[in-house]
Amino acid sequence: MRGRLSRPRENRGAATGPSPVDRRKTGCKHHLIWDGRGTPLHVITTAANVNDITQALALVDGIPPVAGRHGHPRRRPEAVLGDKACDSRAVRHELRRRRILPVISRKCSPNIKGLGRLRSVVEQTFALLHQFKRLAVRWERRPELHDASVSPVCSLICWRLLTKQVG
Repeated sequence: MRGRLSRPRENRGAATGPSPVDRRKTGCKHHLIWDGRGTPLHVITTAANVNDITQALALVDGIPPVAGRHGHPRRRPEAVLGDKACDSRAVRHELRRRRILPVISRKCSPNIKGLGRLRSVVEQTFALLHQFKRLAVRWERRPELHDASVSPVCSLICWRLLTKQVG
């Protein structure tokens, strides 16, 4: 079997799947949750063909505790903003059960007014994340190595946002 891979999934790496744009190539996708200023709070790397809705609750659960006032640190946000890709009754119900207000556009209705301004923060955060070539194009075959390069980049983005606010 010259020229063909016997087990192509193993050789391309775990957490890769067919690209929604070009089915011939495999790729990965970053699912990201951030605060209102664009500070990344939690990142999950999955195959390129995984829907955003499947990772929505995992992202909310992955938010670390936030120190602040006396008492228990805050573990969940007050509200979650999402686009139409996260619209699901199950996700809305689960967020309400956790006392989180879901602000998610419905699939068959016009967009929520003012959500476009907040969407620019999302696009800016993804642009900051993917300005590092190592994250824009995944070269590592093992997902642990790729995730190990995502964490310092998120820390660098946080540091840049903090120094911009202070300075």
